[in-house]
Amino acid sequence: MAAARSALACAGRAANEAVSFVVFMVLDVLEVLLCVVYKVADYMVEGAWRPCYCSRSSSASAAGAATGKIVVSERGGSKVVSMLSATRLHLEDISDTLYTRPSLLACACAAAASASSSSPRLGGAARAAAPASGSTTALTVHSAIVQMLRGKVGVDGGGKHRPYPSPRWSDCHCANCNPADTDRLFVHVEAPPGTFHVAVFRSSTFQATYVPHRVHCWLVLLPGPAFGTADGAAAAEEDVLFIHGFISSSGFWTETVLPNVSREARARRRLFAVDLLGFGRSPKPADSLYTLREHVEMIERSVIDRHGVRSFHIVAHSLGSILALALAVKYPAAVKSLTLVAPPYFPVPRGEVGTQYVLRTVAPRRVWPTIAFGASVACWYEHLSRTVSIVLCKHHRLWELAFRVFTLYRVRTYLMDGFFCHTHIASWHTLHNIICGSAGKIDECLEIVRDQLTCDVTVYHGRDDELLPVQCSYAVKSKIPRAEVKVIDGKDHVTIVVGRQKDLARELEEIWDRKRPSNT
Repeated sequence: MAAARSALACAGRAANEAVSFVVFMVLDVLEVLLCVVYKVADYMVEGAWRPCYCSRSSSASAAGAATGKIVVSERGGSKVVSMLSATRLHLEDISDTLYTRPSLLACACAAAASASSSSPRLGGAARAAAPASGSTTALTVHSAIVQMLRGKVGVDGGGKHRPYPSPRWSDCHCANCNPADTDRLFVHVEAPPGTFHVAVFRSSTFQATYVPHRVHCWLVLLPGPAFGTADGAAAAEEDVLFIHGFISSSGFWTETVLPNVSREARARRRLFAVDLLGFGRSPKPADSLYTLREHVEMIERSVIDRHGVRSFHIVAHSLGSILALALAVKYPAAVKSLTLVAPPYFPVPRGEVGTQYVLRTVAPRRVWPTIAFGASVACWYEHLSRTVSIVLCKHHRLWELAFRVFTLYRVRTYLMDGFFCHTHIASWHTLHNIICGSAGKIDECLEIVRDQLTCDVTVYHGRDDELLPVQCSYAVKSKIPRAEVKVIDGKDHVTIVVGRQKDLARELEEIWDRKRPSNT
């Protein structure tokens, strides 16, 4: 019986690989065709060619002179030096997976060439022709990155440069997807009773204020100019920041865990749930590269600085765990606990290029399981994923209405709201620059949390998670021995929170109430 099962499993894997090879070969061809289609469509609608990451890199000297930007390609990533003023420079990490995604046929040819070069007859010549691993870093500028930065700064070599329109023709134009306040994130705030909180969206004639009472929040519009900080910091002993994952929104927390936080816990704490840059009701700039620095700075500006946060706990899901670690490293004395739910941590084997290894691990280009197929399309195909975004995200209101009518308005749609309310530029760059591009950064952050912080670290993971295997959480514990890993049977990437929100809220309160030594 065991031998039969083993043979059946081997046959299933072989069939999956064979079908996957054919399907992704077809998708490679379709991607090339869609590249041409979107170049023409962008030119006809927006009056300008929009670069994509299929294009070749341009000359470093020409691009640098025209834009004030230098992209220094390195093995496993690249650095973008952005000249924001005459004296200030910012260094951003751009994942090389944005523009180095070889087709399946190219990978097969490379594998065959590698196999042939390893033969005794050809091995010496191949090794002699190979470049030295420690060679000097090459300078290159990818045209898509250059064009993004030109639009962001607004100048080129000949004077002013018109930034790209936002939203684009292929994005949704509704008010929820395009907030009036583009300088801050949308933040859901719940404060102790009797205090008032300023929300993070505003217009020229109105300012928005949350008036929390018990569990729920009401929105009150008051005429007048926008103002700065909130008044609830003095009434709260500490704060809690909730960060959602990829293609999600603050509703992932506000519709599940937050309503189940007890009255006693919320009487002493302010609860913040953010929509990340490019997602939900937050701004979605078309000229952003959605780097780790941009995401962290927007959280700082919208929550920490605006609301006077001094001491806080962080609860983060999936991709949000990377931002949580970055915040903990930046505010070591302020973070009291870290709760990471299904963190995307993949230790990179020695000799592997970190970004490419994470890309192949998260998106293995397989048709089964279906979640792996969806991740593969989202990661490997820029234009095909844009097509999916047009069909789903641009018309999200139609899909949501259809779902409500089909279910007779009996099923809440907060997961759909989070899944649909983003732009392709935001999801594409966030996926590559945060999940793939942070392959090396997570190791550094985990080591700092282990060696320099004393906060509690708790990790939750669903045993049935097919997107991020439970080994990701065990890998976190191997880096931070004091971390407590809780594996929940019968739960996956979403149901680790949705469906067990009451239990999770109770467990989170226990974490927040623990007495712990202060970080120094």
